[in-house]
Amino acid sequence: MELRQLEAFVAVATELHFGRAAERLGIGQPTLSDMMRRLERDMGTALLIRNTRRVALTAAGTDLLDRAKTILNEVAIAGAAVQRIAQGEAGTVRLGITPLAAPILVKHLQEVLRSQAPDVEVIVTRMWLFHLQEALVEGSIDVAITCGIVPDPPHAVSEVICAEPLLASVRPDHRLAQLPELDLTDLAHQTLGIQSDFLFPAWVLAQRQALEEARVSPHTVELEDNHVSAAAWPEQAEVDWILTTRSIADEGMAAVVLPVTRPRFVPYTLQWIPDRAPSEAVNRFIGMARDDPAAVPPGWAKSGDPGTDGPSPR
Repeated sequence: MELRQLEAFVAVATELHFGRAAERLGIGQPTLSDMMRRLERDMGTALLIRNTRRVALTAAGTDLLDRAKTILNEVAIAGAAVQRIAQGEAGTVRLGITPLAAPILVKHLQEVLRSQAPDVEVIVTRMWLFHLQEALVEGSIDVAITCGIVPDPPHAVSEVICAEPLLASVRPDHRLAQLPELDLTDLAHQTLGIQSDFLFPAWVLAQRQALEEARVSPHTVELEDNHVSAAAWPEQAEVDWILTTRSIADEGMAAVVLPVTRPRFVPYTLQWIPDRAPSEAVNRFIGMARDDPAAVPPGWAKSGDPGTDGPSPR
């Protein structure tokens, strides 16, 4: 039994007229009659009662009609689902990220993708930088996003997709706290607190890249607060200031957070392995993150490096 035979049978059983059914199917009536004879032979029983005046269904034909409609409907649904997957309208994207990407960027990318392809699911896993790149190479994730300019894992390519404005934080009683923005050179001779390289390698790397681009080399100490926001840093007396971003700055922090002069940016790098033949859903996510202006969060830059005057924010 073939699908074409079932389609033809449903047409005849619905029209109860070979001529109208043949016209509906776009085939000749002799061809349709032959298909019905072969179907009855395959089924081993009569399905239709035919005479010169009318066409009617046998009991077996009535039962097959309901089943045939269900089968054809399921085939149509399956075909539509496959087409949606093939066109990137449905599917799954396994996205690995380092912590800094989670609060703003990933949520924004998910919202933009959801507005374009609601049936594409993005499964997000937070990882440390080493595990992130390892997972990309092993294939347990499809795409990676991390802050900073990082080396390409084997067979992977990287592209900076957007950049977040860098901020600096000082205590409320700091001599520069009342300024509208802070110049990193004015803080260069004071002690900078920086997160643990072991706990937050990508974020620490991004900070060091920003300082290098700004040609600022302050004395640094490791922050005792082991949260990425470092909200308790003012309690560490030896620390005079820290670097942060809106993604991680804690609103309850007992410190002043200000923009940096000559806006500097923390870049976010997208990594993927093109030779792995990803699904169309993955291709759609990569294309959206790389090329769609809407994928850039408000106030961020489309692309850029950690430093100097960088691109204009959106």
